[in-house]
Parts: sequence; structure tokens; C-alpha cells
Amino acid sequence: MRHRVYGKKLGRNSSQRKALKLALTRSLLENGRIHTTRAKADFVRANVEKLITLAKRSAKAGDAAGIVHAQRLAASRLNNDRELVKKLFSEIAPRFENRPGGYTRILRVEPRKGDSAEMVLLELTEREEATA
Repeated sequence: MRHRVYGKKLGRNSSQRKALKLALTRSLLENGRIHTTRAKADFVRANVEKLITLAKRSAKAGDAAGIVHAQRLAASRLNNDRELVKKLFSEIAPRFENRPGGYTRILRVEPRKGDSAEMVLLELTEREEATA
């Protein structure tokens, strides 16, 4: 029985899960959408939502020390990628300023041909319009 067992293992050890979470989170924040399996999308969705909420709350507070603290927390969770942290705080978080939650959406697509795994498109709900 799975009583009170937290999280998904995804058939990986802890270091591989951590690397997978980082890679999927970075890809989603950089590109706005990723094509992945349903289990991986569910796995990374909460992480992305928490990062966007962190960036939103720090901007709303307006306290300079609080903003720096939030940026450092986000950087530690994004492998100290300064460009991505800058994008998260200056571009992504302001888009969700008036949204109370639900920053991502999962859209089902056709199953993968090799093993018929359930595939989804995980994307940010407030996407920037493509120019060009």
C-alpha cells in the first residue's frame, strides 16, 4: 500500500531525479512549453509553480532585501543560472501578477509510438506572443 508515500520516483535514483527536475524546469522556463510524459509533467509542475510564486511574492513586497533573498533562493533551485533567474523575475513573474495560481497547463497529445506512453504538452498559461 502507498499510504503517505510522498512524491514520484520515476524509476530513477535521487540524483537522477534531481537532475531531471532541474532540466525540465529550466526548459519550461526558457521555452514556455515542453513536450514530455504525463508522469514527468506532474513531477515538475509543482516545482515551476512554486518558483513563479516566489518571484511574484518578492516583487509584490517591494522590499529590496526580500527581492534579493528571493532571487538567491530561486538561483539555488535553478543551479545558479543568472540569466534564467533574471528572466523569471523580470519577464515571467510580471505576466502572472494578477493570477492567483495555476501558472501551468497540461494538454494531452497522441501517445508515444515506441511504448505508447501518455504524452503531454506542459506550458505556461500566460505565454508571450511569438514575434516573427
